[in-house]
Amino acid sequence: MKELTIDATVENIVTVTSFVEEELEALACPMKAQMQIAVAIDELFGNIAHYAYNPDVGPATVRVEVMKSPLAVVITFIDNGVQYDPLARQEPDTTLSAEEREIGGLGIYMVKKSMDEITYSYKDGQNILQIRKNI
Repeated sequence: MKELTIDATVENIVTVTSFVEEELEALACPMKAQMQIAVAIDELFGNIAHYAYNPDVGPATVRVEVMKSPLAVVITFIDNGVQYDPLARQEPDTTLSAEEREIGGLGIYMVKKSMDEITYSYKDGQNILQIRKNI
């Protein structure tokens, strides 16, 4: 397992993505899965940066673990910000046009659809969001 603790800012999305991509490249992860994971990082870390400590900045920890059977990568996002479960939000009605749809929720919906598993918990004052992508 590898771990990075960094300020939860939009500017640090690139650093987090590079940190995770190093592990994915070592696994010879297919490009499609790498792109899906990059989109998930952008959405999830971006949400932490925008909302967890607003208007302040606080730390976020990103853990990357490789599972062997089946081969998968598990990425965990941990912050001490405002408690928020993005999985509790109602999924957007994708049958509506962009103009008719409510703002928000589409990013987490895309993450749910592209990952093999996504879980959320709140423990000891921490938001813990975990995604799993089978390789």
